Amino acid sequence: MAFSLPDGLAPEVYPLAWLVGRWRGEGVVGYPGIEEAAFTQDVEFDHDGGPYLRYTSTIRLVVVPDDAAALTGDDAAGAAPDPAAPGASGEAEPLRTAGGVVPEPAGSGAGGGASPDDGPVWSTESGFWRISSERPAGLSENQYPVEVLMADPAGHVGVYVGAVGNGRIDLVSDLIARTSTAAEVAAAKRLYGLVNGELMWAWDLAAFGHPMQTYASARLTRQEA
Repeated sequence: MAFSLPDGLAPEVYPLAWLVGRWRGEGVVGYPGIEEAAFTQDVEFDHDGGPYLRYTSTIRLVVVPDDAAALTGDDAAGAAPDPAAPGASGEAEPLRTAGGVVPEPAGSGAGGGASPDDGPVWSTESGFWRISSERPAGLSENQYPVEVLMADPAGHVGVYVGAVGNGRIDLVSDLIARTSTAAEVAAAKRLYGLVNGELMWAWDLAAFGHPMQTYASARLTRQEA
């Protein structure tokens, strides 16, 4: 199926056009002090005609059917680790948001077909993506410089820089600012790729004195408009 540029998309962000749309899929999260867990994710890239893309993401932990039946109201909200409680895992302060290059989700689907509404929210974030007007040395002819701003309600604002080309985006944090009550995150890397029509991403973190390593990854499928 031929790709068509989204209506009204600013020419400045044509290299990112393949991201535009709604995506949904499954992934895995895990880090020192955080037990590996499956999640579902909803992502949307859209635009208002300006020279940037708007981005939102919501990750929900998967709850197996037996547990889902028991989780209601405040119980469901308390199922995820409390990001405000240092040492809740017994080893390390739990992350509120983070990421990494994690094993690909099982083909059968995380959580045996659970829907995104079946589990508590693990993390949300929003931001803006754009193509930089300054072209750094070292990029190939089919690559374009990318600047990304991301924020989360846990108290972090991150600025990422990188490159897009051939259906792949590599990002590295240029700055991660946080409020006085936010969890410590020193640096991060993100990788996005379009593989056989699916959006695959991975996120690495350096946090709480740990070196850069896997935090989360997922495989997402484009949703019908």
